[in-house]
Amino acid sequence: MAVLELHNVSIRYITGDFKDIGLKEYVMRKLKRDYHIKEFWADRDINFTLEKGDMLGIIGANGAGKSTLLKVISGIMEPTMGSVKRSGSVAALLELTSGFDGELTVKENAYLRGAMLGYTRRFMDETFDQIIEFAELKEFQDRPFKQLSSGMKSRLAFSIASLVKPDILILDEVLSVGDGAFKAKSEAKMQEMMGGGTTTILVSHSLEQIRNLSSKILWLDKGRQIEFGGDVERICARYQEFLDRKTR
Repeated sequence: MAVLELHNVSIRYITGDFKDIGLKEYVMRKLKRDYHIKEFWADRDINFTLEKGDMLGIIGANGAGKSTLLKVISGIMEPTMGSVKRSGSVAALLELTSGFDGELTVKENAYLRGAMLGYTRRFMDETFDQIIEFAELKEFQDRPFKQLSSGMKSRLAFSIASLVKPDILILDEVLSVGDGAFKAKSEAKMQEMMGGGTTTILVSHSLEQIRNLSSKILWLDKGRQIEFGGDVERICARYQEFLDRKTR
């Protein structure tokens, strides 16, 4: 059963000089037909389907369109062209500090993030102890969030998203922050979630991590879909050769 389907998804950004010239000049140029805009396509004609329990690894150099695509998949943005069909709840960790308030405590932020993901106070009451224990932050739960290191923030964000068991989990470089022990625990948790039917999307610059976790892989370059499929090892090898040629 398909949990996520993308058909010819394209995302366009439009830029112009409105901010530089001001409203009056903008109106005058529009009247004279002398106002120029530029189009930038972050992604073009992306197509793939994920089934329940799939783990998709997305690879590509900086500027490939990975993060923009995740925003469309999660529903933060609408595609300029094409369609996205989702089935079930989505939890997206696109930025470590998004949805957190530095002045609130760690515990208060856990409840805040849970509410943003659509979970009730009762559910969070029942789940909080598991979340804080998995994140290894029990002794920090009453401290202001801003006092946490980036690794601690990453652990809390991942713990909340993974323990509330969404149908689709989206992770953008979240597992790149933190010590080796927590990375191993996070990867084990992701394997457990996949076994339980959660469909996961992971963006990572670590090919080793992509190889270890992914059942399918999507390679993007400058907004274009180079390859998608289940032969993770072969596509990773092709991508490594591509990177090697660029550095010669």
